[in-house]
Amino acid sequence: MKRGANIEQWLKPLAEAENQAYLTNALQVADVLEWILDQLGICSVWQTSFSISEEFLRRLYFIQRGGQIKEFNLVLDLKATNKTIALWPFICQVINKTYLADNHSKILLVESVKGEVVTVITSQNLTRGNRAESAFISTDLQIFRTVKSQIDDMIKNHSVPLNDLYRRRTGAD
Repeated sequence: MKRGANIEQWLKPLAEAENQAYLTNALQVADVLEWILDQLGICSVWQTSFSISEEFLRRLYFIQRGGQIKEFNLVLDLKATNKTIALWPFICQVINKTYLADNHSKILLVESVKGEVVTVITSQNLTRGNRAESAFISTDLQIFRTVKSQIDDMIKNHSVPLNDLYRRRTGAD
């Protein structure tokens, strides 16, 4: 988030708005993830993106240390593999399961241990930029289920599991 910015300038608490959207250069997808976790507590996360940056991974590392993420599943694009491979060891330390697929979507799904759900469809890759980015945020269960089943299908039937490859390559557990 831009220094001095407050997420409440763009978003209402989840309990107050089933659907909401923003277009601004002041928010980053990591800001939105933290905002969701602050409201829902311990959650499982599924994220898709074309690419990821080291700066986003650092931010996610500190979010993970907060203890609110039960598991984190990430789908990145195969075409951005060179960048992904350069960050491979760091990704495997921060993300529970990472997959590579033909993917250009930018989706964030969050499900609390209490069953609350949030779907975020965004224009932003998992990178930091100063461009205007947009997002649609919904707590609608049917939207979440639909998108989650499509991500599950991509993971199960159309992806390469990066974490498994990393473990085999390094002999890590």
